[in-house]
Amino acid sequence: MKDVRIKKVQSKHEMDDFIKFPERLYEGCPYYVPDMESDVRDTFDPKKNAGLEFSEMQPFVAYDGEGRVVGRITGIINRHANEKWKTRNVRFGFIEFVDDRDVSEALLAAVEEWGRERGMEYIQGPMGIFDFDKEGMLVDDFDQTGSMITIYNYPYYPEHMEALGYEKEVDWVQIRIDIPETVPAKYARVARLSKEMFGLHVRKLNQKDIDNGYGRRVFQLLNEAYSPLFGYTEMSDRQIDLYVDRYFPLINPEMLPVIENDKGELVGVAITMGSLSSALRKSRGRLLPFGWYHLLKALKWKHDEKAELLLIAVRPDYQGLGVNALFFDDLIPIYNRLHYKWAETGPQLESNVKELSQWKPLNPKLVKRRRCYRKRIGCSAPGSSREEACQTSAS
Repeated sequence: MKDVRIKKVQSKHEMDDFIKFPERLYEGCPYYVPDMESDVRDTFDPKKNAGLEFSEMQPFVAYDGEGRVVGRITGIINRHANEKWKTRNVRFGFIEFVDDRDVSEALLAAVEEWGRERGMEYIQGPMGIFDFDKEGMLVDDFDQTGSMITIYNYPYYPEHMEALGYEKEVDWVQIRIDIPETVPAKYARVARLSKEMFGLHVRKLNQKDIDNGYGRRVFQLLNEAYSPLFGYTEMSDRQIDLYVDRYFPLINPEMLPVIENDKGELVGVAITMGSLSSALRKSRGRLLPFGWYHLLKALKWKHDEKAELLLIAVRPDYQGLGVNALFFDDLIPIYNRLHYKWAETGPQLESNVKELSQWKPLNPKLVKRRRCYRKRIGCSAPGSSREEACQTSAS
């Protein structure tokens, strides 16, 4: 397909093309789970995405010679991340394309050039602004259903990336477990010792706790625990408040244990919920006219057999003191009572051995490997001020 046109999204019509393209691309695919269209639109709205206070985003759409949409991508420059990690990276996200090398090459070239124009030296992705945005291109297990927090893509995607000179930067994996009928003895023993020796206890939050600031404390703990991890950018208070308002109402308080010490300080949190994958597929990513019903049904009345272990965080000075055992000791009986049969984590860095080792008593399976790709894109044309900036940053 030689006649590929790449357009910057600048109009409502082009944004509609950007948002609706995956529905056509994945039509009939039983594993794809759509984003909520409203969430995608909000990503580009400064009033609803606090990350745009310190980031640039530019969406692009690819059209063929007949004006049909054949791909999309977004360029992202996160200034806070570049300052924190001392990098000059442009990120790409929201990447989707038909199985045509000319299309994928043109989309990535558009972001590469957009980044070069702004003095960037490398391109990396798929990533978002925040670590809690979807990140990592699926590189295996394409025959397993996705989730509301992860990327699904066809098997040809990584083939295109490698052919275009992109290399692995990091991989994430997910953990799948069958929920046991009883708490494994190791977890029960460690949980008991943690309570006795360190004064730790489980607390369940209610809406009043969240409204009175505990929701913000949870995300502040996530900032502290995740700060050293690859590419992480700390959330601002405004972004935290947006997340609290958007996501906490979806979670059953029973499935959100927090761990406190004997001073009432928050030292750990596990954010889990029932899977919304089936509901999102039925809703096709829209609340109207009947998408809201499928989501409400999954949240309140009849849920999937799968639980999502979205996030687990422990304050650094309490890591290794049995906090994770307290989570499992609390959650396994609840999952059984609510009739969940199996659970799956969000993506976890394959290099985070401490995080991955906590699952051993549950006979975990590693599934759905995802990859962040990276490529050097160089600097702007010789003699330009941006080239001088690149040379200065590299010296």
